[in-house]
Amino acid sequence: MNTHVAGAAGAMFLVGTLAAVSGVIADYPVYGGQALRYALATVILLAVARARGLGLVRLRQREWALLAALSLTGLVLFNVCVVEATRAAGPALPGIVLGTVPLALALVGPIFTGTRPSPRVVAAGLVVAAGASLATGAGSGNLPGLLWSLGALVCELCFSLLALPLLPLIGPLRLSAWTAALAVPFLLVAGLALDGRHVLRAPTAAEAGGLVYLALVVTTVAFFLWYRSLPRLGADRAGLFAGMIPVGALATAALLGIAVPSAADLAGAALVISGIALGLRSPSPRRPARRPARQPARRPALRPALRPARPAAAPRAASLASREGTTR
Repeated sequence: MNTHVAGAAGAMFLVGTLAAVSGVIADYPVYGGQALRYALATVILLAVARARGLGLVRLRQREWALLAALSLTGLVLFNVCVVEATRAAGPALPGIVLGTVPLALALVGPIFTGTRPSPRVVAAGLVVAAGASLATGAGSGNLPGLLWSLGALVCELCFSLLALPLLPLIGPLRLSAWTAALAVPFLLVAGLALDGRHVLRAPTAAEAGGLVYLALVVTTVAFFLWYRSLPRLGADRAGLFAGMIPVGALATAALLGIAVPSAADLAGAALVISGIALGLRSPSPRRPARRPARQPARRPALRPALRPARPAAAPRAASLASREGTTR
């Protein structure tokens, strides 16, 4: 459990560090840059999968459709919604809406898997969402920005929920590689539609460094850690760690000297950590209670025979008793 807790926390923290490189690639075409990021991540992930001896897995048509839906919503449309929400209302509004991911997964995750939400995890999701919103900061918004932000929230839920039935089939490494590979043509089509022929250009040295960081750290490492931890923790508990995204952004900004965290930022981070600790104390509803070991039935005490047994029956009774001792 501790390994998967650390993996989920590390994954969302690394996702939060992308704020540190957002300024470096701000002038690069958004959708073309995301396509390059996922293309490079695909090459790295497939190389690692081959080195580990992981071959192709034959999927059925329904599973390919689910994989395409995961890539289209969790990667492509999520990026589109965040970009458009930021253009419409600034970065604060989508940050606040995405801060509700822990609460949304605490409510929707168990329902998606056929169980009931845990009251403790829901309460923890409220605490984490409040802390993430406080750490993100309040800002002015508008209706288009809110609608795009809600779209990003739905896509973020799909990123985890649609992966659950696929992970037992292909594992976290291949799932990360294949979703990234499918995202590349989707993003190029979106870029051609919105940016035209300017969808791609040669990056500067700083932009190339930023894109490599996004591909290697924020995509390759973070995706693998998240998908490895998700099925073990469950969508509701794992969702609590989405609150680590603004914590990662604050820590990276402070480390690089971009910004000094305010008292509200630190208070929000403390709320996030407290909410995660509260949620992890809840027993997992997906693990059935362990059945007590079956005790062998006690044989009733033999009553004194009213008349002596026939000598021929003794070997047969011993044989039956011997066979009964070897069955369950």
